Amino acid sequence: MKSIVTLAAALALGSLAIGTPAQAKGCIKGAIVGGVAGSMAGHGKMGAAAGCAVGHHNANKKDRAGQQGQPQQGR
Repeated sequence: MKSIVTLAAALALGSLAIGTPAQAKGCIKGAIVGGVAGSMAGHGKMGAAAGCAVGHHNANKKDRAGQQGQPQQGR
């Protein structure tokens, strides 16, 4: 479990250093939470992958909800 948490933290720091927050939005937080929860059940890598997918989906859903209330510009 300690190695999975260390790996998740290293991946999070590495992805922050790359500087592509638009593509990884929600994925890092979801992967860390999913990795920790999955490691409790013995499936840390699957938990991290699922957490990334769910976190990214939720971040996109929040972005779409925020854009619907804003008027379009340039017309």
